[in-house]
Amino acid sequence: MPSLGIAPLLDAYFRRRFAAAGLVQESVPLDGGATTVQCWRFPPGASEELPVLVLLHGFGPPATWQWRRQVGPLSRRFRLVVPDLLFFGGSGTAAADARSEAHQAEAVAKLVAAVVPAGTRVSVAGTSYGGFVAYHIARLLGPAAVARVVIASSDLLKAEADDRALLRRGGAERVEDVMLPRTPQRMRRLLDLAYHRPRHFSFTPAFVLRDLAQYLYTDKIEEKKELIKGITLADKDRFQLTPLPQEVLVLWGEHDQIFPIEKAFKVARQLGANARLEILKNTGHMPQEEDSKQFNQALLNFLLPAPNSSF
Repeated sequence: MPSLGIAPLLDAYFRRRFAAAGLVQESVPLDGGATTVQCWRFPPGASEELPVLVLLHGFGPPATWQWRRQVGPLSRRFRLVVPDLLFFGGSGTAAADARSEAHQAEAVAKLVAAVVPAGTRVSVAGTSYGGFVAYHIARLLGPAAVARVVIASSDLLKAEADDRALLRRGGAERVEDVMLPRTPQRMRRLLDLAYHRPRHFSFTPAFVLRDLAQYLYTDKIEEKKELIKGITLADKDRFQLTPLPQEVLVLWGEHDQIFPIEKAFKVARQLGANARLEILKNTGHMPQEEDSKQFNQALLNFLLPAPNSSF
């Protein structure tokens, strides 16, 4: 039965913001139809003078919820491709083993090949889990295809000790209990962790939080649990963080409680001489929402380094 609460109204509003930015929604079949990636992309006929930017969302709501404050300003400067990662939104695959961030990167790379003119270099920006995917895309495709990379709020050095610390902060026994809230109490706790200034959520009625949890965190729930277990970052036999040949911007909220700020310095250092770190003041794990102007300006300054680049 469809939800009659606030969540579907917000969903419709956020989708309208994407449409108002000139983006069109498309479901792209891949792997002979075994995989489908739903995305919002630049319209046919968009100026080829604009560079291509791929935006990759984090673990949680679909892309329209996480990039809604970016698509308007950025669509004036870029041809945007904004996919839902596998098992989020309208994307999915029948491949039983496609549960790692490396598999997500392969799907996005195939999407880019399908919707972007051949030979076009792209830049990639990912937040949180999307940052894991962005790193893999940059490494998979190399500098001939990927020009610049933004890793935002994304602990590429995440290990089991970091998960244990997150569980202590989240008051939970399993990472999925933190990242896939099913009750108003767990939803409120996740918001407290994700935002530096979550006070307005303190007064959100429980029925609203329940509606959000049911609308956002019940679809493809088993597959999402498998994605959490499939993250390879802590498995040293499957993943080693090595420097990228591309220019890399590491963006991090000053008060991030999901991936604390001390990890930002370690990630930037491990990414090598081509990486630089920018700390976004007075924000938590979701700087693109808490201070979209500061976040967007940082993206623009890095991706289009030129005079007069303010919004």
